Amino acid sequence: MRFISLNAWGGQVWPALKDWVPEVAPDILCLQEVTRAPVPSPAWLRYVDPNRDLDQRADLFGDISALLPDHQAYFAPATRGTLHDDAGRGFASEHGQAVWVARHLAVTEQWQGFVHGQFRPDGWGPEPVSRTMQIIRVCDPASGGQAVFAHFHGLRDPSGKGDIPARAAQARAALDALLAFRAPEEPLILAGDFNLQPDSETFEIWAPLGLRNLIIDHGVTDTRTGLYSKPGRFADYLLASPDIKIDRFAVPDRPEVSDHRPLLLDFSL
Repeated sequence: MRFISLNAWGGQVWPALKDWVPEVAPDILCLQEVTRAPVPSPAWLRYVDPNRDLDQRADLFGDISALLPDHQAYFAPATRGTLHDDAGRGFASEHGQAVWVARHLAVTEQWQGFVHGQFRPDGWGPEPVSRTMQIIRVCDPASGGQAVFAHFHGLRDPSGKGDIPARAAQARAALDALLAFRAPEEPLILAGDFNLQPDSETFEIWAPLGLRNLIIDHGVTDTRTGLYSKPGRFADYLLASPDIKIDRFAVPDRPEVSDHRPLLLDFSL
């Protein structure tokens, strides 16, 4: 089975991303920084704030869903605001994250909720922006094996990726959600762009989950691509329980489908 997590960067590198997704053939694909168009929109819109000026696919959720027609798709919005086209016209846009699961797998239970803040229906607002989390239980009818998969996009703090009270609270909220959802000793994969340093207290807070940090275990020192020029190369993590049998774990730097590298895990239950 193939699991992939990626901060999709709103689809800014869409030509590369649209070729890559079908080629890597994920069974379970978790994307952070996903846009969804609640109204008819042009293909591209623009997000602007005091710190960023970004091209965004207007409906990355729909774009990816079209590439994966044999997958079940689930979107979790964190915010809704207005983006603009080149002519300055405004269009409603949702921003959040999503999961796609191959149809031959059964999604038997799911949960989504907020690990920081709450849904913002009237704009992006000040940092840190609200963060949502998705948790699903997936069964492979062919083998009878099942596991829990979870991902979220950790809050962004303009001062950096250090430990702050809001990040500790976010970690505890994620832990509470996972402990409530997961059966004792059930296989678990937790991934995402956590916006953390490797020595963050978040990982200590998550210690009761009994997960291996594959980024650390595999000596990965860079989860960003050449499209990201700032110092501090850690952002994305994949954690797995010991009963996940790993065939391959990779953090490829090519092709550049985002300013983040994908986390690719081939495994069996």
